[in-house]
Amino acid sequence: MKYEICIFDLDGTLTDPKIGITKSFQYALTEFGIHEELDSLARFIGPSLRECFQNSYGFSDADTEKAVAKFREYFAETGIFENTVYPGIPAALQTLKDSGKILAVATNKVTEYACQILEHFDLDGYFSFVSGDKMDGSLSKIGKQVVIRIALDALDLNREKAAVMIGDRELDMIGAREAGIDSIGVTYGYGSKTELKNSGAVVTVDSVEQCVQLLQS
Repeated sequence: MKYEICIFDLDGTLTDPKIGITKSFQYALTEFGIHEELDSLARFIGPSLRECFQNSYGFSDADTEKAVAKFREYFAETGIFENTVYPGIPAALQTLKDSGKILAVATNKVTEYACQILEHFDLDGYFSFVSGDKMDGSLSKIGKQVVIRIALDALDLNREKAAVMIGDRELDMIGAREAGIDSIGVTYGYGSKTELKNSGAVVTVDSVEQCVQLLQS
């Protein structure tokens, strides 16, 4: 299918945020006397902050909010830019934009942070819309389909254009399905090919270059 709207996840798809996110989690958990090695925290790249703290550590609502605040204490000042753009992404986005694709971002990261990251790495100019969570986590709590639908509403309210979600975790694939669009799973991020296929990816790709070729085919 020819896709006119290409919606990208941010973490694990456009950029590799491992250092910043894992250090932010480590910083927050230390407040509770919990020490985790950075590599073990990479599993939290993608899901919402509150979900990670509650599901993995059994935090109460109050402790979850405290942990989120500590996470952001580190992330907002330092972790946000402990991040790298995947090789080939700027050229890929330019190619897609030049070919007439409408590009957007849909992420569980807070919109404000997502926009700062895109601007910092000079990626903001490629995207017509950035859809992210609110500071209170109210959107990601419902599911990734919410931020995807917000992007679709902004770009194609009547759903007249074929759209696709590109991401690296199952929540991207599930969110796309629940929002009524196709999904492409990228295996260079933090989800496995099995995870992506089992959660509904129409197809998986192993590189940025393969993704661009597929979107242009």
